[in-house]
Amino acid sequence: MENVYPIVYPTLPFSAYLCYTTILLTMSTVSIIYRKDKLNKKGEAPIHFRIIKDRKITYISTGIMISEEYWDFENNKIKSKHPNSKRMKSFIDNKYVELQDEVFDKETSQKSLTSRQLRDKIYGMKPTDFFAFADSIVENYKTNKQFSTHDKNQSIIKKLKDYVDNRTLAFQDIDVEFLEKYEKHLKSDKMKNKINTIHKDFKFIRKVFNDAFHKELIDYHVNPFHKYKLKSEKTQRCFLTEDELKDFGKVPTTPGTKVQLHQDMFIFASYTGGLRVSDMLLLQWKHFDGANINFTIAKTGSQLSVKVPTKGLEILKKYKPKNPITDTFIFPMLPPDIKLEDPQAVDVAISRATALINNNLKIIKNAAGIGKHISFHISRHTWATRALKKGISIDKVSKLMGHAAIRETQIYAKIVNTELDKAMDAFND
Repeated sequence: MENVYPIVYPTLPFSAYLCYTTILLTMSTVSIIYRKDKLNKKGEAPIHFRIIKDRKITYISTGIMISEEYWDFENNKIKSKHPNSKRMKSFIDNKYVELQDEVFDKETSQKSLTSRQLRDKIYGMKPTDFFAFADSIVENYKTNKQFSTHDKNQSIIKKLKDYVDNRTLAFQDIDVEFLEKYEKHLKSDKMKNKINTIHKDFKFIRKVFNDAFHKELIDYHVNPFHKYKLKSEKTQRCFLTEDELKDFGKVPTTPGTKVQLHQDMFIFASYTGGLRVSDMLLLQWKHFDGANINFTIAKTGSQLSVKVPTKGLEILKKYKPKNPITDTFIFPMLPPDIKLEDPQAVDVAISRATALINNNLKIIKNAAGIGKHISFHISRHTWATRALKKGISIDKVSKLMGHAAIRETQIYAKIVNTELDKAMDAFND
């Protein structure tokens, strides 16, 4: 007769039993299985590790496939009659122990790992193509109709592809040393990239690394930007003073020419909320109610209404026909038959128009004797600094400029404060 020993339970509070039971229920289990359900045409099936967690099953392949005749279903192992049984069994056993250790470590530290992370921990992470992933991010901008962002970042990636002669580049190839050499290349006499241009390039490359990590394509330590720090230079916002703006407007231009139109557009923006060139070009007569410009900001998609001051009204009067068609552009630069429902065509047209406008603005500012760099965006800076000097509160300036956050407007307040500080130096004489 067999000896039967009674089971002696320790005297513990019920809460302790409950806690222990909960731990058992939530712990993961790891086992080795033969996936008979995945037989191939050769009659072979893969051997997998199976992880069960919270009644959810995850499989991780060992990379080994064998015929059913070589698998011991009772003991879940390869039969010794397989010609490579010892080598295969040793490999599977070692990986099984590693996997159990990883799962146990994460269970006890209350951290979780995905099946992909577990697989990479055991077998090592395969090199991932940097350019393939970067191109997918760039293409996504086009899908989301962010064409300017698409073009800008596509140019950044093309520059990097040219640097490596279009060869395949894995994330693991881009380390701190690689970035330092690439930075030196961009600064070279051949490239002549400025520090802030390099900063923008590297900022997007860093984004590609961060996105790849979040998608579990690379491990944390692969990202070189944990050690490599981006460099940038502080730049001052250029703007026209009241006298310079007057001189700019006094430059004689031929009526009906593009040069005069661009001069008027710049002055209009400098008086009317610092409108962006993209918004100016899309303004139609239906957006003007006689006192206010009411439109949707192209960059943010938010609605804005700006009251047009006297100077702006004078310019609008110059371009307003006797019987304006509501869908015609106030400042006729874009093709009249352009399809506004085609955002890519609109983006291309705006880019071309902006280039022409900026070229003519340089001609006008040179004729005015203004030594500053100028582009249409300077009208935006000009309006902001003028508005703050005239006592308009920073929150109203921020609202009229369509800024998403007031911190974007604070740079103009710093400019005005700096000028006031310089003015106070007069009392030092």
